[in-house]
Order: sequence, then structure tokens, then C-alpha cells
Amino acid sequence: MQYPDNIKIHPEHTWISVEGNIGIIGITDYAQSQLGEIVYFDYPNSGNVYKQGDVFGSIEALKTVSDLYMPVSSSIIEHNIILKENPILINNSPFQEGWLIKVSITNILELDQLLSVENYFKTIN
Repeated sequence: MQYPDNIKIHPEHTWISVEGNIGIIGITDYAQSQLGEIVYFDYPNSGNVYKQGDVFGSIEALKTVSDLYMPVSSSIIEHNIILKENPILINNSPFQEGWLIKVSITNILELDQLLSVENYFKTIN
């Protein structure tokens, strides 16, 4: 799968794309492939505030549950509610329809601590 050029990736396999101070967060194609068929996404509450690296939720696959790590300090502003009825979108379209949450970023400088797509591939290969 082609990874978008405009994302940064947390070492624990969450990606973020940014416009201004708004971020869209999901899991990487590699992460979804390792988890297998995703059956549930545990949504965090809107307005919750997280620091970079905090666990903000979890994803349940048929055989495992995995924590989700916040790529940058931020607060939750929106959920991808389509995933409640169709969590398989996380598997089928992790960078487009399968995004998880939108956040208001509180420390934009933390983006510099994340991995580029190229460097992420070095960590998973």
C-alpha cells in the first residue's frame, strides 16, 4: 500500500496528517496488517486532552487488542463515527476512510519528534 507523503508516524504505529493546528490520526497499514481483521475501535471522549505518547484508546481485532498512542499533545475534536458500523475500513483504507480521530494540536513542535515515512519503514523492516 502506498503511504501518503504528508504524514508523520509515531513509533507505536499511529500516523498523523496536519493542516494548521488540526491533525487527523489513524494507524498505519503495517499495524492493521499485523492486527488482522479489526472488529472494534474504542473511541476516546471528545474534549479529552492527551500528551504525546499517551494511550488514547484501543483497537480490537479478532485475536488481539492493541493500545493506540497519541502522536502529539492534543485534544480530541472529532471521531470517525463510520467506524462504529464498519471498523473493517481501518483494514481496507487506513489512510483515507479508516482514519480514527481528529485533534486540535497543542504542541506543533512535537511533530519534529515523529518519524518520516522513510524512517518508519526502516524500523519495521
